[in-house]
Amino acid sequence: MSTHHSHPDIVKRLKRADGHLRGIVEMIEAGRPCLDIAQQLHAVESAVREAKKLLIHDHLDHCLDAAVDAGPEESRRSVAEFKAITKYL
Repeated sequence: MSTHHSHPDIVKRLKRADGHLRGIVEMIEAGRPCLDIAQQLHAVESAVREAKKLLIHDHLDHCLDAAVDAGPEESRRSVAEFKAITKYL
């Protein structure tokens, strides 16, 4: 398993989004207005999307740098991984 320098920040962002999402569930259960709930859901979606982007960009930077320094087999594996992760962009 590879840990990148951005992982602690990503974990922090996702934990915050997780807490926020639990708050949204409470809003729904309390019968809060749909507009308020939709706004909060949008905020959680944005937070998760930004965490995903940070993870992917950091991975690509790390992976591509490693591929440049690696041998042909490792480079091929890195390129295949690059192709696979781009579907999540």
